[in-house]
Amino acid sequence: MLNFAWWWVFFVLPLPIIVRLLSKKAQDMPMAALRVPSLRPSDVSEQTQLKQTKIPLLVSSLIWLLLVTAAARPQWLGEPVSIPNEGREMMLAVDLSGSMKIDDMQLNGRQVNRLTMTKSVVYDFIQRRVGDRIGLILFADTAYVQAPLTYDRDTVSTLLSEAVIGLVGEQTAIGDAIGLAVKRFDEREESNNVLILLTDGQNTAGNITPEQAKELAISKGVKVYTIGVGADKMLIQSFFGSRQINPSQELDEGMLTNIATSTGGQYFRARNAQELQAIYQQLDALEPIEGETRKMRPLSALFYYPLGAAILLSALWAFLTVLLSTFRWFAQRRINSSQPHPNSADSIQAAQTNRETK
Repeated sequence: MLNFAWWWVFFVLPLPIIVRLLSKKAQDMPMAALRVPSLRPSDVSEQTQLKQTKIPLLVSSLIWLLLVTAAARPQWLGEPVSIPNEGREMMLAVDLSGSMKIDDMQLNGRQVNRLTMTKSVVYDFIQRRVGDRIGLILFADTAYVQAPLTYDRDTVSTLLSEAVIGLVGEQTAIGDAIGLAVKRFDEREESNNVLILLTDGQNTAGNITPEQAKELAISKGVKVYTIGVGADKMLIQSFFGSRQINPSQELDEGMLTNIATSTGGQYFRARNAQELQAIYQQLDALEPIEGETRKMRPLSALFYYPLGAAILLSALWAFLTVLLSTFRWFAQRRINSSQPHPNSADSIQAAQTNRETK
């Protein structure tokens, strides 16, 4: 079905007629007694002039009609298509504290820090969430929303890849991250509120304690899945040689497990990239929420058809006008060159002959 998004633009169609009438009325008013002679040939009749002005008037009127039609934004509405409204409302909370820069992870055969490995695995997870709304929260000394809930997975992935360690501090505000996610979910009336929180430490900052955040998540029906990141063993070089340490000794697994189980979620432990990949594959098994079926009508813009026709017609008319003017100029020049000059020898001799005859 043809539809015009800005149908009220058609009210400007009579504008050229109004301007023409007003200008003609102004010309008919007596302005002065001085008469300026016309430059038009005297042998050209009013009827001939009227015929000559009809074609430009018709062409300009057609161009104006096409431009107004294009400005009204013609659109073609297709038949309604049913779109199932099913998917998950999922918020990802990623730790950017200083401990995330520890190089205790292996990725494609090279040693990388925890954040680099997390970005690689989470990127694939985000791209698989077709039909889900995903948001991103980054936290350290405090928590902030980097990307609100959206279907634009590429933007969320890009914003995560641009995150750097120490962007918002060096500590870890786990409670603030959970509280901020709950607030974002609270703005949605119906959704399967799922928070996936990834951290490598314990709560050391923030305005909300993990216990308070847990109670808030329970009251709002937010399911929290927690992931503890970090290797259990790591070799470091010192003056006395290499020694083995546990780089994840500050990871508060008890707190993370308590939050997850109390909200209906689950706690996962990721000691390497393979384990983290397996965790996100398990999270892919979350059941989607089914909503009411929505109707959508495909919309196709058609404004470029009348606009293109107006531009083409204007260019064609301008080309014909220039061509006709050029032809007339050459014709007039040829006529002028064929007529004898008043001061030529033939003209002088003809004048003398006429005088002698008289």
